[in-house]
Amino acid sequence: MPALPLVVDTDTASDDAVALLLAAAGDLGDLRAVTTVAGNVPVEMGTRNALISLEVAGRPDIPVHPGCERPMTRPHSTAQQVHGQDGMGDLGLPEPSRAPEAGHAVDVLLSCPRRHPGELTLVTLGPLTNVAAALLRDRDLFTRYRHVYCMAGAADMRGNISATAEYNVWADPEAAQVVLRAATPDRVTWIGWDVSRTDAVMTPADQQRLQQLGTPAAIFAHRVNRTVAAWARDVTGLPGYDLPDPVAMAVALRPGLIVHQEQVHAGIALGDETRGQLIIDRRRTAPAPNVTLVRRVDETGFKHLLFQTLATPNATPHQDGRR
Repeated sequence: MPALPLVVDTDTASDDAVALLLAAAGDLGDLRAVTTVAGNVPVEMGTRNALISLEVAGRPDIPVHPGCERPMTRPHSTAQQVHGQDGMGDLGLPEPSRAPEAGHAVDVLLSCPRRHPGELTLVTLGPLTNVAAALLRDRDLFTRYRHVYCMAGAADMRGNISATAEYNVWADPEAAQVVLRAATPDRVTWIGWDVSRTDAVMTPADQQRLQQLGTPAAIFAHRVNRTVAAWARDVTGLPGYDLPDPVAMAVALRPGLIVHQEQVHAGIALGDETRGQLIIDRRRTAPAPNVTLVRRVDETGFKHLLFQTLATPNATPHQDGRR
């Protein structure tokens, strides 16, 4: 099977970095471009982290384009309390060897599928600001991609940034609403934090296995998530750190990992009390579905893909986080 042509939009912090390794270091993805957005960290830092991650994957040739510096209407609230001040576990990683490319991320999201209509899959790993901005310029944007996968939301209304909301949607709920209003379930699939919390948790045994792989990519993937592990222990109570962006990337690369999904009509709560909460209407009188929600994935299959990819010894050795 040929590799899947991809464009990835990301607010690169620790779990995004692992998702980029899945997209760039294995043989399932053909990563054409990376665009960055303000989210987990400021966009300049997320761009730096994307460049570092691609070097670890052995793919410094993949272009990285910075995008929107703040949400559509709200102040930017980072998740540095989760991922560290640098977004990568505060390891003191070396600076990337190259600079980002010219050209704004929104222009790239618009131009790539016009050059390759129906060929590219878009995977979003951060707040949806760049994608919403592109949709405001081209309302038919989603018809130009082969499919769009978003790590977004929490379908069970169990949140990680608030009681009921997932961070990417909470960070820019207006952008998420723009995306859902343009979405159709045959074009757009969301993989939420509920999936990560149930099917993508790296238990202590998984973490030990990752370390034992010994490759630069595996060591990097584990070490950049060290602050996430502490946050998961203290805040969400998970038995290890979870990997929301990598599991979303895995679904895009290998849709057969999906165990359960549903087509629903979903909206976004914009008010302060429930900001970013998914509003899912399952009544018989509900509007037509606008999105496919993945609810469960094959945990064993996901972790097999993760370990298999990170076992590949193709990374740049000095970028593994060790001095």
